[in-house]
Amino acid sequence: MSSTSPARPRSPMAAPRSFLWARRIFLTLLTGFVLLPVYVMVSSSLKPLEDVSGTFRWLPSGLTIRPYIDIWSTVPLAKYFMNSALVAGAATVCSVVIAVFAAYAVSRYRFRGKRVFTVTVLSTQMFPGILFLLPLFLIYVNIGNATGIALFGSRGGLILTYLTFSLPFSIWMLIGYFDSVPRDLDEAALVDGCGPLGALFRVVVPAAIPGIVAVAVYAFMTAWGEVLFASVMTNDTTRTLAVGLQGYATQTEVYWNQVMAASLVVSVPVVAGFLLLQRYLVAGLTAGAVK
Repeated sequence: MSSTSPARPRSPMAAPRSFLWARRIFLTLLTGFVLLPVYVMVSSSLKPLEDVSGTFRWLPSGLTIRPYIDIWSTVPLAKYFMNSALVAGAATVCSVVIAVFAAYAVSRYRFRGKRVFTVTVLSTQMFPGILFLLPLFLIYVNIGNATGIALFGSRGGLILTYLTFSLPFSIWMLIGYFDSVPRDLDEAALVDGCGPLGALFRVVVPAAIPGIVAVAVYAFMTAWGEVLFASVMTNDTTRTLAVGLQGYATQTEVYWNQVMAASLVVSVPVVAGFLLLQRYLVAGLTAGAVK
């Protein structure tokens, strides 16, 4: 004699089935919307130029890795890659170091003008970048004419330019993160004989690693993919990847398969870094957003 157990009643707090199906359909459409451009890039990067230049086909007739080989010779992509790595790496290190000291001072000490400084740092994010393009250009040219220090057309000038954008946000975010670190840790370190710098590097910085990683990722991504200032502040020697990709478009032809291949190669460092540091990045952004 077999007996069947009664069906488990639905919890009154459970979502309706219509909502669950609507959510599944929406997420499926959203996933397709996100992955569709990636598929177009990957498939186009593996096609011969004549296939990409004609009518687009969802299923390529033939695959080739030749575009991934030609991208290094059509334009000096390796030099652009090195320029971007140097500029983005230096801007990231400078932004993190300066932001740590500035945020620690604002978070832990009282001084005249503290509120004005914080509001000023945050208010700089309201202005569009193009507003600073001409002033920075004139400043760099005048400094070069007066002192002989070549900031315009140099990597150093581009690093300073990127600091003007990444540093204010980095300081503001680390202020919120340092405020979430208990001051009792600082006091315990001072009682044990550490000075202010010792308390910062031995206690506060290890506790704020997620926030510092979030700042580093933000600064690196800002410098890595920036186009506006890199197109004006660089020359053939200091050109970065974001501007160098324009070299695949000539007056007679556009090498679309190489453009897609180079775009995928350029995206690898950022995507890999984000995946490796995703845990710290999410924790840092979450803790730095609230006090």
